[in-house]
Amino acid sequence: MSWDIESFREKVESEHTFPGVYIFKFIVPSEKKDEILELLPKGKTSMRSSSNNHYVSITCRAELSSSQDVIEVYFEANKVEGTIAL
Repeated sequence: MSWDIESFREKVESEHTFPGVYIFKFIVPSEKKDEILELLPKGKTSMRSSSNNHYVSITCRAELSSSQDVIEVYFEANKVEGTIAL
């Protein structure tokens, strides 16, 4: 993995208080949508398809207990080909 997990953890912890609500945003190829949805914690999830239906924007607001919960979702999402985390 090419990202510095500890730097990411520090950034998440400096911008969010845990336990608390965290908002995940991803853009994924339409055929990979279900793979990302399976990774997301229980929360309010919304989706919007691109005009050509090739991509889906997914937003999830979820109550998480720690920055480690955030990192685990991004770590697994990074394995889904074509996914862009916002």
